[in-house]
Amino acid sequence: MKNAVHSAALGALACLCLAPVAPVLAGPAEYVISPTVEEGEREIEFKAGTRKLRDGTRESEAILGVGYGVTKWWATELSAKWHKQPGVNTDFDAFEWENRFQLTETGRYPVDVGFLLEIERPQARSEGYEVRWGPLFQADLSSKVAANLNLLIERNYLADQSGRAELGYQWQLRYRWRPEFEFGAQGFGEFGPWDNWLPTSQQSHRWGPAMFGELKLGTEHPLKWNAGLLFGLTDGSPRNQLRLQAEYEF
Repeated sequence: MKNAVHSAALGALACLCLAPVAPVLAGPAEYVISPTVEEGEREIEFKAGTRKLRDGTRESEAILGVGYGVTKWWATELSAKWHKQPGVNTDFDAFEWENRFQLTETGRYPVDVGFLLEIERPQARSEGYEVRWGPLFQADLSSKVAANLNLLIERNYLADQSGRAELGYQWQLRYRWRPEFEFGAQGFGEFGPWDNWLPTSQQSHRWGPAMFGELKLGTEHPLKWNAGLLFGLTDGSPRNQLRLQAEYEF
C-alpha cells in the first residue's frame, strides 16, 4: 500500500510537468499544511485572511471546507473559496480539492514526510485549473518545539494565457507551552519561476508571529485554531497580513 501511494504521487508529478501553465500566487487565507494523516478523522475547517497591499488597498479571502482521513496515508478535503479584490465586492472565487499523502510513519524517522496535491477550479474559466504540489516536512526539534517546512510548486493549466511554474514555501515553528495556548512563528513566500527566480525585491516573503490553541466545547472534540500576523519583507510583498485557521474534528 505504501508503494502504491509513492507511485501515485510520482505519477501525478510527472503528468503535471507536461502541460502549459500560467503563474499563480497564494491567497491571504494561506496556511501551513501538515504531512500527518489520521484515518477516519472528519473535520469542518474555516480559513480567512486579509492583507494590506503596497498601494494601500486591501485584499481578503475566506475558505470553508470539509475533510476526511480516507486511509492511514491519504486525507482529502473539498473547499469553497470567496475572494475580495481591492475596489470590488466579495465574490465566490473557486472550488478547491486538497489531497495529502503521508509517506512515512509518524515518529518513526527524525522527519515526517508527506506530499500535497491540490487542484483548484476558479470561477473565471479563463484561468483554467490551478494546481499546487510538493513535499511536506515536519520534525520535533525538542520535546517542546515542532517545525514544519513545505516546498510547493503552483501552476495554471488549460488557461487562456500560459506561463511558468512558480516555487513557493511555507515554514512554521511552534512551542508547545500548553494545549490551550501555544506560540511560535510562520512564514510564507514565492520566489517566482522555479528555475529562474525573480530579483529579491520582486519576490514576496511574509513572516511573523503566530499563536495556536484549542477551545473546549463540552465534547471530546475541541475546536483547534491558529492565527498569524505577517509582515512583508520585500517591495514585492504586501505590507502586512492577518490570517486565521479554525477546524472542528469529529
